[in-house]
Amino acid sequence: MHDIRAIRENPEAFDAGLARRGLAAQSSDILKIDDARRAAIHAAETALAERNAASKQVGAAKAKGDEAEFERLRALVGAKKTEIAELEDQAKAETHRLNDVLMSLPNLPASDIPDGEDEDDNVEVRRIGSPRNFSFAPKEHYEVTAAAHGLDFETAAKLSGSRFVVLRGAMNRLHRALGQFMLNTHVDENGFTETWTPVLVRDEAMYGSGQLPKFAEDSYRTENGWWLIPTAEVTLVNSVAGEILDEGALPIRLTAHSQCFRSEAGSAGRDTAGMLRQHQFEKVEMVAITTPDQSAAELERMTKCAEGILDALKIPYRTVVLCTGDVGFGMRKTYDIEAWLPGQNSYREISSCSVADDFQARRMNTRYRPEGGKPEFVHTLNGSGLAVGRTLIAVIENNQQEDGSITIPEVLRPYMGGKSTVLPDGSLGD
Repeated sequence: MHDIRAIRENPEAFDAGLARRGLAAQSSDILKIDDARRAAIHAAETALAERNAASKQVGAAKAKGDEAEFERLRALVGAKKTEIAELEDQAKAETHRLNDVLMSLPNLPASDIPDGEDEDDNVEVRRIGSPRNFSFAPKEHYEVTAAAHGLDFETAAKLSGSRFVVLRGAMNRLHRALGQFMLNTHVDENGFTETWTPVLVRDEAMYGSGQLPKFAEDSYRTENGWWLIPTAEVTLVNSVAGEILDEGALPIRLTAHSQCFRSEAGSAGRDTAGMLRQHQFEKVEMVAITTPDQSAAELERMTKCAEGILDALKIPYRTVVLCTGDVGFGMRKTYDIEAWLPGQNSYREISSCSVADDFQARRMNTRYRPEGGKPEFVHTLNGSGLAVGRTLIAVIENNQQEDGSITIPEVLRPYMGGKSTVLPDGSLGD
């Protein structure tokens, strides 16, 4: 959520930030609501002071035997009580109006991200690794013989419909190995604290992380009002909601391996084949809570943590910084990491690492206390480290062999019982 004081102090900068996102100026309308809210609050405070003064005079008039003045003051106190209640209701209504507007507007883009309309205007930062030269035409993940034995889309469709998969045998074990490898790496090497959280959350958590109100259609809600999380970012970030943290405790770095659920509203017809875009999937999430002066460096660090997983798996990738037209609703700056998928002959997103500055913190009312200072809002960051299913796709496609087998990356073999290959019949081999 935006800081109304910052909008008051520099409305032109606020509108300029929205313009970079392709949105019309909003500061004038916002400040009119803010003026009405502040006027109602001031009027209520003035009426309260007048009531208090009249209340003190009531007793004095009674003691003097001035019945007319006593009745006048008593009537004034009653009238002021009604006026105060009306003004307080008006102030609350204007506050709700203001918050609704501020909640509906996206974060302002960072000054150092490129202007642009969509993903075509994103800018490549670096490219690591060279795509493998195949002596045969590489297949997509679901067409590779060894993988096809363990990717059961028909049973998943019978159980749940489209965009689900049942994993069996070596594919399920490889998927599990990837999640464990990612989690262990972030805990043992990258300094994150392993966390397990619920996948069902209340409205407040979805508002706090920015999924509501804008992205309600993209998420699943149960009949009794819980939301299924679209990512563990929701729970990890909200784990400090409403708190005032000690500066010495920051940065807080958390990681979680969780199920994620997305309705994929608006993506009809996109990536329907295979398991690239699913309603239910797993992800290893990274979240950091920092002071404002730490957040820029923390974004670079988090991005390197995510890239390190692909480095270890020896999967080629590129990292791009998102333009103003593609950066997420609640984020100031985002790096997308795109893994090379030879079956598609293209790079596809496998991780996003973003910084929200204080946008989420204001929604959650999460602050820290600088030494000797007043509480200030923290900065929050989140990143995929990585999307497990998409990483499985990248492992399958980049390590497929002409006979339909799949070579298991060396770093995963300890999790696979020491096996080095998924054979064409779907079994594990030395």
